[in-house]
Amino acid sequence: MNLDFHYKNTNPIFSIKQNEETPVLQFSIFNQTDMVNHGFSTRLGGVSTGIYASMNLGQSRGDDPEKVQENYRIIADTIGVSTGQMVCSDQTHTTNVKVVTGEDAGKGLLKPKDYQDIDGLITNVPGLCLVTYYADCVPLLFLDPVQKVIASSHSGWRGTVGHMGEITIQKMQNEFGCRPEHILAAIGPSICQYCYEVSEDVILQFQQSFPETIWPDLYYRKENGKYQLNLWKANEWILLNSGILPEHLAVTNLCTCCNSELLFSHRASHGKRGTLAAFLALKEE
Repeated sequence: MNLDFHYKNTNPIFSIKQNEETPVLQFSIFNQTDMVNHGFSTRLGGVSTGIYASMNLGQSRGDDPEKVQENYRIIADTIGVSTGQMVCSDQTHTTNVKVVTGEDAGKGLLKPKDYQDIDGLITNVPGLCLVTYYADCVPLLFLDPVQKVIASSHSGWRGTVGHMGEITIQKMQNEFGCRPEHILAAIGPSICQYCYEVSEDVILQFQQSFPETIWPDLYYRKENGKYQLNLWKANEWILLNSGILPEHLAVTNLCTCCNSELLFSHRASHGKRGTLAAFLALKEE
């Protein structure tokens, strides 16, 4: 299988794990710990067809539910997790983060969710697999190898304005005693600055949320009055400013929109698409 990704730089952020015809992207920074099973899906290796081809993991976009369930089974086998242990987010572009326990196993996939408006998940339960969803927005993944805590958060432009990464880290601190300097963090595949045009009302919110000294790194204005926004740099600043050490942070070099043949992109497809997902679970001892 030819995974000819167009990378923005040559940093060795990712490795590719493949079970038969199903590739998943993994972060080298997490693999080095041997503490988690994890992966970020591509479009490849599933059974969905049409605009959802083929590894669609979105359950509310009109795809055949049986095919979506089969996609979960396939990717669970690839990553080394159980569908019965998955806990799915309920993303509505908030900065709400939920601590999940063994009682939440299967929610959102094999049983109904009893929570709403949750864009981030945290757990310290081995085997429990956090599932969050993407198609241009920014995945934020965390591992504290000292306290053995993981977190996965969805950060679109609204979540980034709200400093979703900082809120997730604070929740890890408050609930489990995590220290930012111990946490390993990764910014996952998402839309790059070159592909992400936004209007002035979005930029005004970023100006209110970030110090003026870093505005030149976050956006630039074009002749048409629109702006190109750098969500990668914004989230990198948030995580470093929250105490993550530079050597503990992996920043993506892979754009969903530039690689829309291999990754679902809302912007590239004009909304006619399936959904990617990030999976993260502490290994069971």
